[in-house]
Amino acid sequence: MEIRLNFTNIFGLVFFSILLFYGNGFAQNRVSTQIQGNLKCIFSNGVPNHQIGKFPTRGNPNAFRPQNLRYCFSLHPVKNFSTTTRARVVGVTLTGIPIRPSTAGWYDPSSPRGYSMNRNSEWNLEALTPNKKIFGLDDNNAHVDKRGLYHYHGFNKYLLNKNSSLIGYAADGFEIHYLKEKTSSWQLRKGLRKTPPYGTFDGSFKQDYQYVEASGGLDKCNGGLLNEKFVYFATKTFPFFPRCHWGNVTRDFLRP
Repeated sequence: MEIRLNFTNIFGLVFFSILLFYGNGFAQNRVSTQIQGNLKCIFSNGVPNHQIGKFPTRGNPNAFRPQNLRYCFSLHPVKNFSTTTRARVVGVTLTGIPIRPSTAGWYDPSSPRGYSMNRNSEWNLEALTPNKKIFGLDDNNAHVDKRGLYHYHGFNKYLLNKNSSLIGYAADGFEIHYLKEKTSSWQLRKGLRKTPPYGTFDGSFKQDYQYVEASGGLDKCNGGLLNEKFVYFATKTFPFFPRCHWGNVTRDFLRP
């Protein structure tokens, strides 16, 4: 039987394949784990295990692209006496998707957008706030950067596992878990900002929050004990994931 495909048919097939892969995030999640000496490494293609938002979108002009990712971290992490904020990527999920809750946007009245990478204002924008999302975050609290790298700013249901609370590993090798009863000790400040952009502390900026010891169940890095073992926790409120680390961060997490 002879089958003829005209230009319209071929174009339609190609377009449909591209739409599935880039537009709706139906591509297959590919992830593997290896032990390399004293390190545990997660490799992935940067494709999550769920449908993603449509990119580009309002607030985010970038298109999704598969990646070749590697994140290696300590197999036997040690908790130090002080914390570090060196990591640009704070952790990686079991599905190989990087966790980057902070943003590179800072309030800047001289910029047409109202923000830039200039840190002089000392007000760092939050992508996920109590009242809204910015930078084109999708329903999974994630978006893509200029490289097309999909990454999480906040928690979502697809990180959950049926038989375990483990959802990933932090940049220093400690586990990241999610348990509904574990709550953050970071709280919104009360009152008004004393410098531009002024206004009420509403969670639009990282500096709108303050750590109030024992106001929740976790420490300043969203860490705590689970079965007498130190781990970090994801929470549905700020800071969402650990933004500082008690252990030694490996180099794979130092670049965004």
